[in-house]
Amino acid sequence: MKNIFVFILSFAMFAAHAQKIVSYTDGNQKLEGLIYSPKKGVANGNAVLLLPAWMGIDNNAKENAKELEKLGYTTFVADIYGVDKRPKSPNEAATIAEYYKTNIKDYQNRIQLALNELIKEGANPDKIAVIGYCFGGTGAIEAARTNMKVKGVVSFHGGLGRDSSRTIEPILTKVLVLHGADDFFVPEPEIKAFQDEMRTAKADWQMTYYANAVHAFTHKDAGDDNSKGTAYNEKAAKRSWQAMLDFFQEIFK
Repeated sequence: MKNIFVFILSFAMFAAHAQKIVSYTDGNQKLEGLIYSPKKGVANGNAVLLLPAWMGIDNNAKENAKELEKLGYTTFVADIYGVDKRPKSPNEAATIAEYYKTNIKDYQNRIQLALNELIKEGANPDKIAVIGYCFGGTGAIEAARTNMKVKGVVSFHGGLGRDSSRTIEPILTKVLVLHGADDFFVPEPEIKAFQDEMRTAKADWQMTYYANAVHAFTHKDAGDDNSKGTAYNEKAAKRSWQAMLDFFQEIFK
């Protein structure tokens, strides 16, 4: 009897956080994202495209997608690199991420393909937000820069840089940037250029700084040594998550 109860409990927990692999392609490149679909009684009709950090679909991305699912958001975790190109080390991740930052149209294309898959999975195309972490935060801002059809974008400790040769176009979607006040991977000139860009683009944008927070402050596996440049900050992680939820309340009215 005890074993049956444990089985039923385990099944219920799995059902509450069921994830499904979604296979799609970019030309000959095979991609595999993850879709998290809330149960009917929980679903709120809104959806989130989640862009992972530079290691690809990591535990941070999966955990946050599960939390969003619990709150009623259909969530798709994008595969930017491809099933056979996922980095095995930070050095590999740095090289691959740099390729997409340099070849920005390829990055934009992979984001759009993931957005298409989210819609194919049943998301309302008029009720989608894009969020991203680190490298994925850069991608979230690119979704705004190219005016992808989304209600808003949220960048968690993302890079803010843009090739100065690119034309600044009006930004129609709302932008929220959640930034570590001590993140030295994003230098002050880059921040100033980003803010000037937002003004020129006449964007509806917000930028919130978190004290004593460096790069990757939402990643629990980033350690706690700020001097290394990446570290988890529980207070900043919780505050930024709540800021995102408040932003969702605004854009999904």
